[in-house]
Amino acid sequence: MAVMFPGSVLMVGLTLAAVFAAVPAFAQAPIGTIQLPTVVVTAQKEPADPQTLPVSVTAVPRDVLINAGVTIPREAAIYAPNVYFTDFTARKLSNPRVRGIGSSPANPAITTYFDGVPQLNSNTSSVEFLDVDQVEFLRGPQSALFGRNTLGGVINITSSRPSLAEWTGAVGVPVATHDTRRITATFSGPLAPGRVGVSGSILSDRREGYTRNVVTGNDVDYREGLQGKAQLLWTPTSVWETRLIVSAERARDGDYGLNDLGALRRAPFQVARDFEGHTDRNIVGTTVLTRRTGSRLNLSTTTGFVNWKTVDATDLDYTPLPLVRRDNAEDAFQFTQEVRVASATGTALRWQAGAFLFTQRYEQDAVNTLAPFLLSPFIPFPVAQHTPQAALDDVGVGFYGQATTTVAGRVDLAAGARLDHEQKDALLRTFFTPAIAPVRNVETDASFSNVSPQLSAAVRLQPGKIVYASMAGGFKAGGFNPASPSGLEAYREEHTWNVEGGVKTAWAAGRVTANAAVFRIGWDDLQLNLPDPAVPGQFYIANVGAAVSTGTEFELNARAYPGVDVFGALGFTNAEFGAGSVSSGVNVGGNDIPNTPSHTATVGVQVSRALRNDATLYGRAETTFYGAFTYDDLNLAGQEAYSLANVRAGVRSRYVTAEIWVRNAFDTRYIPVAFAFDPRLAPSGFLGEMGAPRTFGFSGGVAF
Repeated sequence: MAVMFPGSVLMVGLTLAAVFAAVPAFAQAPIGTIQLPTVVVTAQKEPADPQTLPVSVTAVPRDVLINAGVTIPREAAIYAPNVYFTDFTARKLSNPRVRGIGSSPANPAITTYFDGVPQLNSNTSSVEFLDVDQVEFLRGPQSALFGRNTLGGVINITSSRPSLAEWTGAVGVPVATHDTRRITATFSGPLAPGRVGVSGSILSDRREGYTRNVVTGNDVDYREGLQGKAQLLWTPTSVWETRLIVSAERARDGDYGLNDLGALRRAPFQVARDFEGHTDRNIVGTTVLTRRTGSRLNLSTTTGFVNWKTVDATDLDYTPLPLVRRDNAEDAFQFTQEVRVASATGTALRWQAGAFLFTQRYEQDAVNTLAPFLLSPFIPFPVAQHTPQAALDDVGVGFYGQATTTVAGRVDLAAGARLDHEQKDALLRTFFTPAIAPVRNVETDASFSNVSPQLSAAVRLQPGKIVYASMAGGFKAGGFNPASPSGLEAYREEHTWNVEGGVKTAWAAGRVTANAAVFRIGWDDLQLNLPDPAVPGQFYIANVGAAVSTGTEFELNARAYPGVDVFGALGFTNAEFGAGSVSSGVNVGGNDIPNTPSHTATVGVQVSRALRNDATLYGRAETTFYGAFTYDDLNLAGQEAYSLANVRAGVRSRYVTAEIWVRNAFDTRYIPVAFAFDPRLAPSGFLGEMGAPRTFGFSGGVAF
């Protein structure tokens, strides 16, 4: 079912009408200034106004995250055009796609950064937001500055800074349908005013599952987690600062809500299986940031340690029969170090240069336990298939530089490039217990090198209005599949060229910003995440050939009146495989690239009004529209266009907040993620998961 635009507009109007109908006659004048708030991004590593940069970037600041009730990256992505997430019900699996570009969690095309630390495996990229200050979505290749695996874009997530001036704190307790509970507590303040600040935050969340197992009557896709973050900020002088950030997560999620695609459409949120699994994830991250701001140059360093482990089990045949069960354990550790120098603010020639080092160790042991006689009528006993037992080691370095100069007082010309080199070693084993077949053992290594350039020109037509054009190369490293069909253990590098033009404007004395961009992306050796036909539920990366993506993007933000904000984002993408592209032995030339909606759009409004006693009444309504897309490279199945509406309203004072909210207000039924599966187990040939149903709840909080 797709919710149409008129109904969404009606929901927006009714919500805001209800908000203002509740405002008593003695309400004060609308609050706030007439200008839009100032936004600063690090889209090109140094802090800057996004309206001055020749790059497509959408910033979602802290106030929007709070007012919209955003808790994970996917929910923030609705404000960025041509960005789509294929999230599974378990938080472990989250795959962002930008302008048609995406890939495997083990080799992402869009890398997520937490406080400057890249998540080299996207298994750690979808975590609940805790004390987050801003989320930035950069679209288009960022390899010239950020390096490998950013050829589709970058997601920058930054934490709030500890206060050096005063002690503050807050506790929030949302409760909602499906027994949803999310308790957060934060504090921040100075140990030595002006010199040393600390902050801490903790989050406990849980909910029942949306999907019921008709065999047992249990829900299967529940969530439960505990998360914490602690920070120390030290500013020994006016030009030096050091930040230490330590975070940890313990997630205990249920099984995947997967079922035959046809069965899901007939009976949403139902599965039938004899075994109910789980998905456990532990993450510990430590980040050290230092920065010196000088009169001639700025020096920054970012050191990151990420240690994560997942253990999951699932009924791999997804039927009531005890046929196949999968137990999977993954363990990884990454270390990253970046050192960067940049010109001081206000210099005529703006430049930066840096070096980056990373190491990554990854191990996996996945065991499929197959029932007697399943492999052969001559094997009357259960068999454990290790596919894979793998160890991957990766070491890489990168060196980059960028310079921007101004010509004739109004034209900014920028050029940059980055050299990346990495070495990968792999030990891949597939075997059976008992040993009914020979062990397949692959021990190999490979190195990859690439230079990623970027050129841009921006013309300041008048204050607050620029036009720009850019050309950039994107690079995603090759590597090895932990498991794959024989002979496909390795995959090659992927390259893109992105040509983009755009305009960024501010109007009405800062009350309105309106941006637009057009782009064309050309791929070579496109990497595609494909299901292994011999092993249910297992994927591998393969190069399928060329592809082209073209599209347009529009963004609008306006403060129509003090306390009245209107916002919108619209993107169109046409992404197709090039002629002669071959996937799994089939020519897919001219087919749509999977999981790429033909369009994305979000429209909404937020209204605030001051009451007596330092209280504010507010309401927010927004609707997101997704165009039709296919699930697979053969374009055999897909999701029709659909839309989701969210509404929030509440009252906030200095010390107390209370609000009510509803997500997916019209209870739209949609299946955002599905993949090809053995038709003997899934009659439609696909497994899929339902998107979240309508949820509503109440949030209360106190602050000091």
